[in-house]
Amino acid sequence: MSNIVLEKKQCLVAGDGLLPVMMAKSAQSNGFEIVCISLSSDNVKELKKYCSKVVSFGPGQVDSIKKFLQDEQIKQLTFLGKVSKTMLVKRPKLEKTAIALLKEMNKLNDDAIMLKIIEQMENIGIQILDQTIFIKNLMVQKGVLTKLAPSEVQNQDIEYGFKIAKQMGGLDIGQSVVIKDRMIMAIEAIEGTDRCIKRGGKLAKRKNASVIKVSKPGQDQRFDIPAVGMKTIRTMKKYGANLLALESGETIIVNQEEMINYANKHNMVIVAI
Repeated sequence: MSNIVLEKKQCLVAGDGLLPVMMAKSAQSNGFEIVCISLSSDNVKELKKYCSKVVSFGPGQVDSIKKFLQDEQIKQLTFLGKVSKTMLVKRPKLEKTAIALLKEMNKLNDDAIMLKIIEQMENIGIQILDQTIFIKNLMVQKGVLTKLAPSEVQNQDIEYGFKIAKQMGGLDIGQSVVIKDRMIMAIEAIEGTDRCIKRGGKLAKRKNASVIKVSKPGQDQRFDIPAVGMKTIRTMKKYGANLLALESGETIIVNQEEMINYANKHNMVIVAI
C-alpha cells in the first residue's frame, strides 16, 4: 500500500477515543477533506473541528452506512478508534444486511466481523486504507521511553507475557495481558485493555503488575492496530501496574509525551520491544 494514490476526499469511520480526532486533524492539515461516520458519541465534538461532515450511525446500520458512502462518492476509507462487539450490544439496531451477515458467519470474533464489513465496502468500490497512513508518527519505536528501565524480574515478565499475548492475538481473543512474577493475572477479551488492567491489577493486589500489549500475528493493518493512551496509563496507576511493554513498530501511542511525563512522575516504566 506504499504506492497508493490518496483521494483528496477521505472517509473516517471513527470509534472511541482521541485517535480518530488526531487522524482527522493530521489529514486536514495536509489538505484532505474528511467526512466522518461516527460510531461513538465520546469524540463527536472534537471530530467536527476537523471534518467537513460528521454523521452518527450504529455499527449494525450497514445499509445506511453504505448509502451514505455512495452519496458522498467515497473511494477510500479509514477505520480508527475502538470499535468492539460491545457496541452492538449498546447500539443494537441491526439493518437487513447486518442481520444477514451475522447469520451466515460461523464465528463472531473481531477479525471475522471486520473482514465481513470490509468485504461489503469493497463490493461498492471503496478501498480500506492502512490505519497508520495519516498517523505514522504515532507508531512507537524500540527502546525504553521512560527514565526508569525494566528490572531483571520485569524483563522476565515481559518475555513471558509477550509470548502469551501473541498466542492470544493469534486466537483473536485480545492483544493485552497483565502479568506478575511470571503468572498471568488477566487476558484481554471483549471488555478491552483498560478493564483487563483493572481485573489483573486487583488480582495482583494492586502492586508490581506489568501490562504487555502486542499486535496480532499477521496483523491486518486496516483494522485493530494496538493503541494506548493516557487512559491506559492512568488505569495502570490506579490498579498498581507499573510497567507497560509495547510491541515496537506495531503499536500506536496517543499523546506520547504526556504519557511519558506521567509515567516518570509516578515511577512507572514504558518500554517498546
